[in-house]
Amino acid sequence: MAMLNFEKKYRVRGGTLLGGDLFDFWVGPFYVGFFGVTTFIFSLVGVAMIAYGTALDHVWNIWQINIAPPDLKYGLGLAPLKEGGIWQIVTVCALGAFGSWALREVEICRKLGIGYHVPIAFGFAILAYTTLVVFRPVLMGAWGYGFPYGILSHLDWVSNTGYQYLHFHYNPAHMLAITFFFTTCLALAMHGAVIVSAANPRQGETVRPTEYEDWFFRDVVGYSIGTLGIHRLGLFLALSAVFWSAVCILISGPFWTKGWPEWWNWWLNLPIWR
Repeated sequence: MAMLNFEKKYRVRGGTLLGGDLFDFWVGPFYVGFFGVTTFIFSLVGVAMIAYGTALDHVWNIWQINIAPPDLKYGLGLAPLKEGGIWQIVTVCALGAFGSWALREVEICRKLGIGYHVPIAFGFAILAYTTLVVFRPVLMGAWGYGFPYGILSHLDWVSNTGYQYLHFHYNPAHMLAITFFFTTCLALAMHGAVIVSAANPRQGETVRPTEYEDWFFRDVVGYSIGTLGIHRLGLFLALSAVFWSAVCILISGPFWTKGWPEWWNWWLNLPIWR
């Protein structure tokens, strides 16, 4: 009921980036806006092209769908539709849909009068995707270095790329990314657990105030970062994980072409070992 009462404050005119009042509308409880419309269009066209490419390959098993990028011989040019052009169209649609969704989030933030932290965070996810299908292929000179769209085909691409650089987990940026991923899981799990433990007591017991959560972490780790601080930390850890995961693949190929174990020879050559 509280959320329904808030609708009157939320459903106000203004805050749109494009379209003005013409696209300032809702469908049920969901705000749409101009960028909601473009998200729908890009998504529809992208899914239709995937279905078309799948039909051309006569593949009806969802696990075996494979929309492959163009052959390396096409470089950064446009490829024929059946030889990678579908992949290029799907990529454009994906970028359009993701970008539109982020801008729709910006409009919602403007209506609610809150910061742009959510669309900025989503922007990091878009950055990671764009690194894989745009930035790295451009730096390497061919769209064929992008990953294919499909479940098993994508996993094969990840595995083959890792083996191409021998032991990919020796990539220093990959090490940082994995560390931040694991730490994000740890921090959010502990944060969620302490909130549930305090706000969902046994029957007959009272809900514990915020101070109890702070006291718990003070006793466990010696310091409590606080209610606002834990969310800032969670945001930092998650964005760092995405950022370094984008860096680890961006430097593999354009800036480092050998096996990643060889990169660590600088450590073995330090004067202290002589």
